[in-house]
Amino acid sequence: MADFHPALNVDVEEDLLPLSTLLYQRGVAHRVFEDQGRQVLEVRNAAEVEGVRELYRAWRAGEVTIELTGKRPRRPVHSAVPWRRAPVTIALIALSIAGFLLFYLGAPLTWLSQLTFTPFDVVNGRPVFTTAQGQYWRLITPVFLHFGWLHIVFNSLWLWELGSRVERVMGQLNMLLLFLVIALVSNASQFAFGGPGLFGGMSGVVYGLLGFSWVAPLLQPRWPIQPAPAIVLLMVGWLVVCMVGLVEVLGFGAVANAAHLGGLLCGVVLGAAFGLLSRIGGDHVP
Repeated sequence: MADFHPALNVDVEEDLLPLSTLLYQRGVAHRVFEDQGRQVLEVRNAAEVEGVRELYRAWRAGEVTIELTGKRPRRPVHSAVPWRRAPVTIALIALSIAGFLLFYLGAPLTWLSQLTFTPFDVVNGRPVFTTAQGQYWRLITPVFLHFGWLHIVFNSLWLWELGSRVERVMGQLNMLLLFLVIALVSNASQFAFGGPGLFGGMSGVVYGLLGFSWVAPLLQPRWPIQPAPAIVLLMVGWLVVCMVGLVEVLGFGAVANAAHLGGLLCGVVLGAAFGLLSRIGGDHVP
C-alpha cells in the first residue's frame, strides 16, 4: 500500500467536503480522517502537498470559490458517529447512570459507602462517618452518585453537551485528565465547606467543563468549544439561585454548592492554562 503524506491538519468541526470534492475532480488521490480531535487530510503524491495547502489557503481567504452541484458525495471523515468520537464522555455518563441505579434500586448502604468521599457505618439506621485510610478512589467516585431522576438526567445531558465538544477538540487523554482534576477539586471543595456528609453528582464536573469551555477559546480561538452566551448565563444563574438557598426553600433538597463553585473555578483556571500553553506553543493549521 502506497504511503500518504500529510497536507492539512484542521479543526474537527471544519467542513472539508467542498475541498475534498474539488480534489477528487482534479484527480488528487487523498484521504481525510480524524486524529486526536483534529481532521487530517493526506495526499498520496508528496509533490501535491504544497498545491493542496495553497488551494486550502486561497479557498479560506475567499480567493477561490468551490460550489457543489448535483448529488453531494459522502463526507470522507471516517469517525462520523458523534458518540464514537467522545468515548470518555460516554463512559462517564454510563458510570453516572450505574451510580444512580445503585441508589434507585435500593442497593445496601454498605455498597454506597464504598463510593462516598468519607466512609460510613450504619448505626441505628443512621450513617456514622469514619476515617478513610489510603482509599484514594474516594477523591473521585462521589461524582458518580446521583440521588434522583432529575439529578441524573440533567447532569448526563449537560455532560454530553459540554464534555463531548471538549473531548473532540482536546482528545481523549486530555479529557480524562480534565475530568480527574475537576472531580477531585469539586469533591474536596464540598468536603472542606460542609465536612463529612452524603454528597455526590457530576454537577461539579459539568460546571468545570463550562468554565474550561468558556475561557480556553478566549486564549486559543482555534478551539470551537465555547458555549453560547445564553447557556453560560443560564448555568451561572442557576448556580447563583442555588447558592442563595432558593432551591432548598422550594423543597428540592440540599445542593452541593461548594462542589459547583469549586468545579467552575477549577475549569476556569485549567482553561486559561491550556489555552495559554497552546497559544505559546504555536498551535496552527498548516
